[in-house]
Amino acid sequence: MSTILKTNALESEAIYIFREVISQFDKPVLLFSGGKDSITLVRLAQKAFFPAKIPFPLLHVDTGHNFPETIAFRDKLVAELGLELIVRNVQDAIDEGKVVEESGKYSSRNSLQTTTLLDAIEEFKFDACIGGARRDEEKARAKERIFSVRDDFGQWDEKNQRPELFDILNGKIENGQNVRVFPISNWTELDVWSYIEQEHIEIPSIYFSHKRKVFLRDGMIWSHSPFVYQEEDEEIEERIVRFRTVGDMSCTAAVDSYAATIQEVVGEIRSSTISERGARIDDKRSEAAMEKRKQQGYF
Repeated sequence: MSTILKTNALESEAIYIFREVISQFDKPVLLFSGGKDSITLVRLAQKAFFPAKIPFPLLHVDTGHNFPETIAFRDKLVAELGLELIVRNVQDAIDEGKVVEESGKYSSRNSLQTTTLLDAIEEFKFDACIGGARRDEEKARAKERIFSVRDDFGQWDEKNQRPELFDILNGKIENGQNVRVFPISNWTELDVWSYIEQEHIEIPSIYFSHKRKVFLRDGMIWSHSPFVYQEEDEEIEERIVRFRTVGDMSCTAAVDSYAATIQEVVGEIRSSTISERGARIDDKRSEAAMEKRKQQGYF
């Protein structure tokens, strides 16, 4: 038993967190993007509740500008595992006038997801939203607790968080509040990839090297797409690339890579001197971009 706990400490912690969610909350949901972190959460949830099915639905806040490969993988995974999937669309919030679509060179729907997420939480009365954020990704996420309480407006106060001593998780909330839960908060990007390799977890093909039409802007590799604004002088070219992190097409840059297998990806990450979020275009807007989004209700 001691060997199991030592070699699978992160997995054991995540499973413990999942079980605490079920014991402390009435209506949890797993926020699912189709990216590697949320896919890892699904595997951990399977282990936490085996042989029963995962006892909560998956929620995807769809910007409408996602990579087709990610959406195809999402639907395949849900069908294979018999999971309940709830999809809510940013386009609906735009059509209803709740948010205004951005335009111009750096336009993206990423920040517009917050309104759709908060509406879904209110619609289904979710009291705990499980997400795949990790502390190593970004400094705002490094500040956050595993059980992160949000007020009745969905907002996060980084100066008013509960202590989590000796792995004691306090899920007590007032009426209207909800909690964001991060079971892999203590994992690193390399931990996630090593777990994917160990568990033989299938992930979308865009995480591996492939030929794609792209263009260069601000030293980053942007995907050519009808969803992505492009200047006339920004030339389209084909390059061998892959993605380290997956948001929608307007906020996720590619990286040059010939890593075509999980083993090659793990080796590439070990030698990388650039963080995973270095390929997130939306993080370049300001030094505190992520923190501001979290304060407004972003997960």
